[in-house]
Amino acid sequence: MTPPDTNSPAPVARGAEAMRDAILRKLTFDIGKSRAGALERDWFMATALAVRDHVVQPWLNDMRAAYDTGEKQVYYLSLEFLIGRLLRENMSNFGLMADVRAALVSLDVSPALIEACEPDAALGNGGLGRLAACFMESLASLSIPAFGYGIRYDHGLFKQAIRDGWQEEFPEDWLNFSNPWEFARPEIAHPIGFGGSVEEVEGGDGSIRHVWKPAETVLAVAYDTPIVGWRGKHVNTLRLWSARAPDVLRLEAFNRGDHIGAVSERARAEAISRILYPADDSPSGQELRLRQEFFFSSAALQDLIRRHQRVYGSLNTLPDRVAIQLNDTHPAIVVAELMRILLDDNGMEWADAWRVTQGCISYTNHTLLPEALESWPVALMEQLLPRHMQIIYMINAVHLGEVSEAYPGDNRLLASLSLIEEQSGRRVRMGHLAFVGSHKVNGVSALHSELLKQTVFRDFHMLSPQKLTNKTNGVTFRRWLQQCNPCLTELLVESIGPDFLDDPEALRGLEKLAGDAAFQQRFAEVKRVNKQALAQVIRERTGIRVDPTAMFDIHIKRIHEYKRQLLNVLETIALYDAIRAEPHREWQPRVKIFAGKAAASYHRAKLIIKLAHDVARIVNRDPMMRDRLKVVFLPNYNVSLAEVIIPAADLSEQISTAGMEASGTGNMKLGLNGALTIGTLDGANVEMLEHVGAENMFIFGLTTPEVENRRKEGWHGQMAIEASFRLSQVMDQLSSGVLSPDDRGRYVEMVRNLRDHDHFLVTADFDSYFTKQREVDMLWAQQAEWQRAAILNTARLGWFSSDRTIREYAEEIWRVPVEH
Repeated sequence: MTPPDTNSPAPVARGAEAMRDAILRKLTFDIGKSRAGALERDWFMATALAVRDHVVQPWLNDMRAAYDTGEKQVYYLSLEFLIGRLLRENMSNFGLMADVRAALVSLDVSPALIEACEPDAALGNGGLGRLAACFMESLASLSIPAFGYGIRYDHGLFKQAIRDGWQEEFPEDWLNFSNPWEFARPEIAHPIGFGGSVEEVEGGDGSIRHVWKPAETVLAVAYDTPIVGWRGKHVNTLRLWSARAPDVLRLEAFNRGDHIGAVSERARAEAISRILYPADDSPSGQELRLRQEFFFSSAALQDLIRRHQRVYGSLNTLPDRVAIQLNDTHPAIVVAELMRILLDDNGMEWADAWRVTQGCISYTNHTLLPEALESWPVALMEQLLPRHMQIIYMINAVHLGEVSEAYPGDNRLLASLSLIEEQSGRRVRMGHLAFVGSHKVNGVSALHSELLKQTVFRDFHMLSPQKLTNKTNGVTFRRWLQQCNPCLTELLVESIGPDFLDDPEALRGLEKLAGDAAFQQRFAEVKRVNKQALAQVIRERTGIRVDPTAMFDIHIKRIHEYKRQLLNVLETIALYDAIRAEPHREWQPRVKIFAGKAAASYHRAKLIIKLAHDVARIVNRDPMMRDRLKVVFLPNYNVSLAEVIIPAADLSEQISTAGMEASGTGNMKLGLNGALTIGTLDGANVEMLEHVGAENMFIFGLTTPEVENRRKEGWHGQMAIEASFRLSQVMDQLSSGVLSPDDRGRYVEMVRNLRDHDHFLVTADFDSYFTKQREVDMLWAQQAEWQRAAILNTARLGWFSSDRTIREYAEEIWRVPVEH
């Protein structure tokens, strides 16, 4: 870290007494409250501002140092950053936890209540956004200069409520009481154009220059949040963009009496940063999504280019100083926008502009799902981004010309590799654009990257076999072990020493304690305390009482058919039937806990949530169960709720259809905290199996090649249903309305879909899953063996740190120096 310059203020004083004084000053002079009149939220704001003071000077020093030393900087572009609460993270990473908590106690303020006052930043949906947050923290922890670029959503993803078992969506109000971590930068406001026309202007030398004249301009205004690395060694910046109209009020229209029309342009502009993922099942919804993606991508490029030119001058050196990472296809328009800026605004020749563009950009693919590999109607692109569409046509012409030269007459290959889909309405393939415009493309697990080579990018891989690589995801252990599970962290420090706090691979030292009965008992006691905390949350949020001594079976994911929450619910029904049929057997008590949000327009996913609630209503009210089986759906899943659920998990459900989950990171977080995984050989489960050992996981179901073969053969679920008495019984209950007496036809279409199609092979894997769950029961009955396996999961997952992932990106893709 570069030392502060001579004009920098003195370091902020540390210690509990100094922190107490700082909190009181903030309460009085920033919040404007007295101790007697302060509410819990006031104390939170004062505490956060006092902690923030410790962050600011190192943050400014680190930003300046990157330019003083000429270091290459990473720019991570993501439509989501699911950062969660920051007070505990910043206190922990800056080593202020003990001082702040002691200061609050001396003020008769509960630290736990203050921390709970912080709202979750509603800037993401699930794994994609949480991965981006983990990566930002690891970039700072490894002292890699970096900016994260995204959108400052006013409401972000919706707040989920459950009414009569149905999901309802409400605006998330995370910014209602302001955000103490961010710094508004109104002086940094970049113009973002939409629509209009493109003119050709002839230069004095006869050259033609293109001038885009947008019909509409929106301002992207910057808000900066410092991202603190472990032990405060480095602080990076998350810069989020808020949309503003250049003129907040058309005064002439207002004075005419058109009070609504006077602010219509402002409403249209600010809709861009209003919510995350507006529904795109209408033309206006598609347009808003494309406006969002171009808005933050263009703002990011203008920002980093402005900074580069101010410091270094020529844009020819951009690849030497800048690494742009595209997190999925959402920022793929960066390829065309960077070309436009280089060609039109800076007069570069095409070949030079393309060299710079490819040299800067790399792209992470997160999915094999066709609907997630974005494409936009050509007509919409021409209307909204006319100059970019011209550039995309040119990129495509050059690209296909090279393909034709290498493979003359191969029309199939040309159609496969074209950036323009011609089959079902002309559309721009954003994944193709990102691939062509990048110097490196990566998948996020070994299996996923291999499948990319065989499927989505097969022909691209044939053309450029060195471009596609793998970078298996990871999670930050600071958030997902040290902060969310302090009791376990304390036990580990006491038992194997503190080295794992800086080197996750040092967790291997636990292996020698896995068979130690005394350590097993202490490990289990930590889990019991965490389960009691979760049981309290369940009681408060759902009214359901659960037994903390029962197995906590956890399925926490975005609700999606390929993630197969439906398979879990069907097995729950079958287990319920089995317990009723043989009530005198020694059934192992189990609590099935679900959490996750369904996209607002994803009706099948919302029906799965309703089914889970219908099953819970029946199971939880049946006196015959006697706590042997409970079903819980926790509403409004977010990072803070995950931080309570994950330390309490005994069993981790990772049961997606093989070949469809790119990686998963929940599997890593749960395993790290001592949960055993039941799952398919999908995503990072494959690599977890290699590290943890088959005897410490429960693997079931079809493999990826078997899934592919079943689909090629024309799989129909009716075959599996007829072959399985248990599954047939469950299907009969669903179709007859036994589980939905208020609407007996509610699940008829669901059953028909499983019988006739079952694209996600729920029925094909049902018997294997049910059988494997009974193996889970048998191991749970042998607690010494269960605890041994749980300890080994924690011990052997050090490799899945996001620090390791970021090191690989830094060394192999971004080419930036990194600490070891």
